[in-house]
Amino acid sequence: MKHAFPLALLGLLLVAAHPRAQFAPPPAPVPPSEVKATFLRLLDRPRVPLDVRSREIKARERGVVAERVDFAVERRPDGTFERVPALVVRPENGKGRMPAVIVLHGTGGNKEGMWSWLEQLARRGMVAIAIDARFHGERAGGRKGTTAYNEAITQSWRSKAGEPQDHPFYFDTCWDAWRTVDYLQARPDVDPERVGMIGVSKGGIETWLAAAVDDRIKVAVPVIAVQSFRWSLDHDRWQGRANTIKEAHQAAAADLGKPGVDREVCSALWAKVIPGMLDQFDAPSMLRLFAGRSLLILNGGRDPNCPIEGADLAFAAARAAFHDADADDHLKILVAPETGHAITPAQHQAALDWFVVWLKPTLPEGAAKFLLHESRALARRTFSPRAPRDLAARPEHPRPSRRPHGRRPTPTAEPVAAEAPETPAL
Repeated sequence: MKHAFPLALLGLLLVAAHPRAQFAPPPAPVPPSEVKATFLRLLDRPRVPLDVRSREIKARERGVVAERVDFAVERRPDGTFERVPALVVRPENGKGRMPAVIVLHGTGGNKEGMWSWLEQLARRGMVAIAIDARFHGERAGGRKGTTAYNEAITQSWRSKAGEPQDHPFYFDTCWDAWRTVDYLQARPDVDPERVGMIGVSKGGIETWLAAAVDDRIKVAVPVIAVQSFRWSLDHDRWQGRANTIKEAHQAAAADLGKPGVDREVCSALWAKVIPGMLDQFDAPSMLRLFAGRSLLILNGGRDPNCPIEGADLAFAAARAAFHDADADDHLKILVAPETGHAITPAQHQAALDWFVVWLKPTLPEGAAKFLLHESRALARRTFSPRAPRDLAARPEHPRPSRRPHGRRPTPTAEPVAAEAPETPAL
């Protein structure tokens, strides 16, 4: 027993030296107005004329018209302009000013991969636009997959104090989304008071970040994206999110002298390239800013990228804020309990329905019969957004769910199981 005290002391020292001891407790909540002002100030930069270029292209489906457009969003330090390439799909016979929806893709994806969303929104009487995020699609400099994205994040991580620093990990694309709203509101066929946004995975995170602080976005649908970065770090569940940009995390680990990626690496990298995501810009804080507008949240109960325990904290914060704003009916949370990083057919249909309910488009002539056929088809299959084939195995790519489905959920502000509608009798 003579070694009992020294051993006990050694145990206490080891606990104190554990990496968890280096992390401070979560800070007190910041008022929503202050969160909004701080986020806008962090991302602010001089605005430049949009200088829109547009050309009509052949649509893949009948009943819709497609355009390829690009517009300037900022001037780079070297004097060149950062331009956003976009794909716009609108109803062929749309009349007057229509609602519009911005569609954001996930890690490694591109605007073309979101065509199905664009076409389905257009058939419901809306102008739909998908953009290439920073270092994706046409903005990847010819690189495939996530190579350009990882390189840009690594460069941001390695920037020296006092040097200009980009924020390619979510934040810069938020700026592009705001400028996309500028573009939409300048279109003669768009009602500037009826603009929505939907994003999948990475695009969903950018949705709850960008739309939270932009009141011009009246309806938002983050898909398989709501989570708590703070919770995942504190509970060693950071792996799914870190693996979406694995190479950037590995570079940070090497710079920190670590043999591999761990929670210290994630904490350091996230603090540098997405400052504030562990406190006031985390989802439990940002979702409060939607209160009074319309918010639909679609998550999977077994999503390793968005652990449900952390997502529950964000759900609770959103429900409290909407209740305080006397707007419970403007919030809907659908969780597919047995689904991972994927969207179920019922969730897909719920997103389309949500925009119809809250943006109130005028359905194009003859659309009712087509939409009935489409809803029956959705009920018979699982949905996976179109994306380049070589991305199918990436952690961020939404995979189709293979589990059986039952009934559609009834509208509620509480998280419920998102199941598919019954297949109608033909």
